[in-house]
Amino acid sequence: MFIRGGNMRILFVFIASILMALGGLPQQTESAKILATLSMPGRSQYIFVENYLKALAARGHQVTVINPFKNNKATPNMRFIEATKVQEYAQEMLTEMDGSNMWQEFNGYTRLMEKINSCTLDDEAVQQLLKSGETFDVVLAEMIEAPPLYGLAQHFNATLVGFSSYGTDFRIDRIMGNISPVSYNPMIIAPRTDRMSFSERLTNHYEYLLEQVHRELVHLPAMERQYKKYFPRAQKTMDEVLDSFALVLLGQHFSVSYPRPYMPNMIEVGGLHIAHKPQPLPEDIKEFIEGAQHGVIYFSMGSNVKSKDLPQETRDTLLRTFGKLKQRVLWKFEDDQLPGKPANVLIKKWYPQPDILAHSNVKIFITHGGLLSTIESLYFGKPVLGLPVLYDQHNVERARRIGFGLGLDLHQLKQEELEAAIHKLLSEPSYAKASSQISERYRDQPQPSLERAIWWTEYIIRHQGAPHLRAASRDLNYIQLHSLDTLFVLVGVPLLIVGLLLKLSCRLLRGSKPKSCPFADKQKKQ
Repeated sequence: MFIRGGNMRILFVFIASILMALGGLPQQTESAKILATLSMPGRSQYIFVENYLKALAARGHQVTVINPFKNNKATPNMRFIEATKVQEYAQEMLTEMDGSNMWQEFNGYTRLMEKINSCTLDDEAVQQLLKSGETFDVVLAEMIEAPPLYGLAQHFNATLVGFSSYGTDFRIDRIMGNISPVSYNPMIIAPRTDRMSFSERLTNHYEYLLEQVHRELVHLPAMERQYKKYFPRAQKTMDEVLDSFALVLLGQHFSVSYPRPYMPNMIEVGGLHIAHKPQPLPEDIKEFIEGAQHGVIYFSMGSNVKSKDLPQETRDTLLRTFGKLKQRVLWKFEDDQLPGKPANVLIKKWYPQPDILAHSNVKIFITHGGLLSTIESLYFGKPVLGLPVLYDQHNVERARRIGFGLGLDLHQLKQEELEAAIHKLLSEPSYAKASSQISERYRDQPQPSLERAIWWTEYIIRHQGAPHLRAASRDLNYIQLHSLDTLFVLVGVPLLIVGLLLKLSCRLLRGSKPKSCPFADKQKKQ
């Protein structure tokens, strides 16, 4: 049977179309074994990567998660190793960070990390895993200055990938070979932005140098002692492990932060935890929100700070203020009863926060100012009132400076100031406008953060760690990186030659005696 010319062309176009479609499909990645370590007692770090880990499992990867929580819900392709002992020290760990000066605070953080490392690596199930002979392709490590936990990658001969829920700082930048000048990169614990005055830059530089000194003299030696204890026959030194990160996922985005340079294997995935399609609210919460004629205020102190543990005086201030409002208040309160609760307040131990913030009748968000909560509020365009705790001051200060929020001191909270701040956020449209504009910029991305994180993770898997992404800067010492040696040659040698020529000229013009040289005479008179 013969095919006519016209039909032949149609068949050719049909086959070509199929081949082009197949060729345009994304490159497939073979199933990988992934080990994720989450050791902090607060849930916010796990919340940041929960959707990401589940998405990896849904794509066929075998995901093992070491975390300090009970996980009652089974997920296909996921298993959990529950190293829960750290929870026994959770409250004690918060007090470790208290100090009369920055050096004591840094010491407290080092003790905190020593406790977290030991609670995790001493766990019976973790020890069984270490001795099991099991292998992994990738170790996902939370970048919280815990090199003993990063050591799991060398133990399992796996590619090391990092993630940071707060974004990057000078320590992560140094590990990845990135340069982040302190002139416009504020310290992560500081209430400063990228636009700093001279005095702020001076303070920023001082704090940077102080933390650098503490890291080199105190923190890293303490971590190395633990590293050698738990990995006495390690294939790599701790310094080699720190230098082996193939990729880092950063819980930040320039639209809600500030523009800054990154290496190609430093990927912004701020909002990774946000479901882009809000889920339906539980019926009682939905009715409470939609029945509020003047709108709703949502109040939550996050997962690390429990509002039930706030001082009674602070709780009374909040109750009196909320009771005078026309708005209704959703309060995340970790107890069944709240004495003195006004009728316009609904308390629950847990709220589906992103789904609540997505509701149009929620007007403002009173928050501790954590990065995840801040990004959620901006994603859904809600102004914030920050009551910062620990390291959250910088997020609240940024909200104030950019214009989408206000901040108050939680430890010295006054009813008049709280009422005035709430009224200002509700009555002045500039705050809602600013948060709405940032939301619009943040949403304007070529792909959701979750898709970006998965693509880059699988890229690293497909290319066996992608060593071609490793910057040469990681192999240079400080002098080489900042070209101090070449500057010495380019500047110092010519100056030296000029000096020698001047000295020689003196000798030739005035004779061989040094005292006859005018330069020598001048020095002698002085």
